[in-house]
Amino acid sequence: MKSMKVFKMIAALLIVSVLSCKKDSATGGNPKVTSTDPVNNVTGVSRSKEIAFTFSEAMDSSTINNSTFTLMQGSTAVSGTVTYSGKTATFTPSAILAPATAYTATMTTGAKDMAGNGLAANAVWNFTTGGSTSAMQVVDLGAAGNFVIVAKTAINNSSTSAITGDLGLSPAATSYITGLSLTNATGYAISAQVTGKIYAADMADPTPINMTTAVNNMNTAYNDAAGRPSPDFSELGTGNIGGKTLVPGLYKWTSNVTVPTDVSISGGANDIWIFQIAGNLDVSSAVKITLGGGAQAKNIFWQVAGQATLGTTSHFEGVILSKTGITFQTGASIHGMALAQTAVILDANVITKP
Repeated sequence: MKSMKVFKMIAALLIVSVLSCKKDSATGGNPKVTSTDPVNNVTGVSRSKEIAFTFSEAMDSSTINNSTFTLMQGSTAVSGTVTYSGKTATFTPSAILAPATAYTATMTTGAKDMAGNGLAANAVWNFTTGGSTSAMQVVDLGAAGNFVIVAKTAINNSSTSAITGDLGLSPAATSYITGLSLTNATGYAISAQVTGKIYAADMADPTPINMTTAVNNMNTAYNDAAGRPSPDFSELGTGNIGGKTLVPGLYKWTSNVTVPTDVSISGGANDIWIFQIAGNLDVSSAVKITLGGGAQAKNIFWQVAGQATLGTTSHFEGVILSKTGITFQTGASIHGMALAQTAVILDANVITKP
C-alpha cells in the first residue's frame, strides 16, 4: 500500500514536469539570433560579403528561405541565395553589392526551430558597404611609367628573355644588370634581348638624375597605391583569388595572396583596379590572368609589400609595385610593368610594356 502511494506521487510529479515543459516551450522557448555577420551598423563592409545570422538553437531548414531571410537596399530587394547549415543561415547576393551603400538584413518570425517555435520578433540589422561612389583615380607612376622594368639593387636574367620597353636601375650600377649581354652607348646600353634601352645610375649624364627621379616616382606610386582608403573588397577569398572574375575597384588583403588557377580581370577601358597586398603575391605555374570587357593592363596596379613571384609559364597582366622583389620563373610572361624596390629576377621571360 505504501509503495502504491509512492508510485502515485512520482507519477504526479512527472505529469507536473511535462506540463511545465510544455508551458515553457509555448511561452519562453522562442529561438533567438545570437550573432550577425557583419555586425549591426558597421561600415566599410566588403562588397562581396555573404550575410549571415546565427541562431541560439538548430532551426527547421525548410523555414529558412528567401521569404524569411531578406536583404534590402532601401525599398529594393537584393536578389540572392539562402542556405542553412548548423545554426547559421547565410544570404549570398547574386551580384556584388553597391559601393558606399546602406543595406538592411531581416530574419522574420517565419523562421522556426525544430519544435515549431518562431522568433519572438523580426530580427533586423543594418550595415554599409565600403568603397566610394566616386570614380577611382589611376596611380600616377611619373617617370617610372617610362620603363617596363625598374629596380634599385639588381636586374638579373637567366637564359634568353624577350623584353619590350626600357629598363632602369638605380642606385645600383650597370654591373648589377646581368644576363642581358649589354652593349654600352653614351648614357644607356642596348641588348639583343631588349627592344628598348637600358639605363643605370653610373651611366653618363643625364641618366643618373633621370633614374633618381624614376625611382623616387616609383616609391611615391607605391605609397599612393598602398594608402588608398575605403576598399571595395576586403580579404576576398581569404587571399586565394583563383578562379575569380575581378571587377573594377580597390581590393585589400592583410596577408598573402595566391593565384592557383586562372583569373579574369573584367571591366571597361577606363576602369581602375588597385590590389593592396600586405604579404606576398604568388602566381602558380601555367596560371593565366586574362583581361575582359576592354580592361587595360596599364590601369591595373598590384601593390605588394612582400615578394611577387610568377610561376613557370604563367601569364600576368598589370603593373606590379613591389616593396621587396619580383621574380619571374622560367617562361613566365607579363603584359605590364615590373617596378621593384629591390631586384627583378628574370629567366627566359616575355616582358611587354602596355
